Amino acid sequence: MTPTLDDRITGSLIGAAVGDALGGPVEGYAPEQIVERHGGRVTGIVGPWNGEAWRTARPIAPYHKGDGHVTDDTLMTHALIRVYEKVRDHLDAHAVADHLVPELIAHPVWIPELEAEALPLQRIFLAEKWIVARLHYGHADPREAGSGNIVNCGAAMYMAPVGLVNAANPAGAYAEALDVSGAHQSSYGREAAGVFAAAVAAACTPGATPESVVDASLALAKDGTRSAIEAVAEVAARHSDFESALIPLRSAVAPFDTVGPDYRAPSLGARRPSRLHAIEELPVALGMLLVGGGDYRRTVLGSVNYGRDCDSIATMAGALVGALRGEAAVPSDWSKQVAEASRLDLHAPAAALTAVAHEVFARDTARRRAHEAAYAALTRAAR
Repeated sequence: MTPTLDDRITGSLIGAAVGDALGGPVEGYAPEQIVERHGGRVTGIVGPWNGEAWRTARPIAPYHKGDGHVTDDTLMTHALIRVYEKVRDHLDAHAVADHLVPELIAHPVWIPELEAEALPLQRIFLAEKWIVARLHYGHADPREAGSGNIVNCGAAMYMAPVGLVNAANPAGAYAEALDVSGAHQSSYGREAAGVFAAAVAAACTPGATPESVVDASLALAKDGTRSAIEAVAEVAARHSDFESALIPLRSAVAPFDTVGPDYRAPSLGARRPSRLHAIEELPVALGMLLVGGGDYRRTVLGSVNYGRDCDSIATMAGALVGALRGEAAVPSDWSKQVAEASRLDLHAPAAALTAVAHEVFARDTARRRAHEAAYAALTRAAR
């Protein structure tokens, strides 16, 4: 049975949160380090990398990553959904200033990794704190505020809601995400946000496949982002098992990735604006979607075991599979454990965004019909 829009939105958002929680505890490590630490590949939810010493162990203390805890990827995604709930229409960069910034600095939420209720600002990293600094304190033009920020996947990681509101309209999702993310990112970081939103929208199209999602992404992607996706997709097409794909996918994306081989010690060129480069996370997520054939376990576990920024890779991959297949694609034992461990109702944000998506489509339909009527009147007048 073809999943409905409601099911695809639910599947995408739950799939993203579960992927985030699976990848969190091994974020920043290489595939071989993951094998050494866990005695093999990660096959499900695992505990903190440093066990009971997570509160003081470096380099990620004091965050309790693991045990089903979501990270900032999901916190930012849910914050963006709350913005959609307020605006109840398409978003732009000004919506980030007017609504997302207050969500980050004025509304405490439960932060699973801190095991406390706190402001999201206290958990997000510097690339996301930039939004507050530039918009709340610096009063920058929201459409230009992302210029000067480090270029990374910070904006792309939470753009799934934009793709879902624009379900089956990749070009619309791309344009909206570029506008929204202009308040946060520039260069290939902003481009990745647009392409990821487009990929999610494409995954919602009835009859979509992993291959059609990649094709839709390539039809819109520009510069290094497009080249990186092409290179990774070409390699991914030769693999159906993530174990054999891990090294080839990394090799394919490496020429476009400015971070370099040591994820925790970025190269001098890391995160600088460029038309030649791309973030690593989106091309790899699309590559794993191809390798996994759209199967949630294979796609997301491949993303997790890739290491490096694997919570964001698995977040994106999980969102794509969920949009393709619906909620049933996400293992219920994983989603249940993540919801309980993170103290989150994973269905509530999905229900809220679904209602908004239906409202936005109705608004779009009315606007389109008004435009059609005006155009018809204009052309009649010309005749």
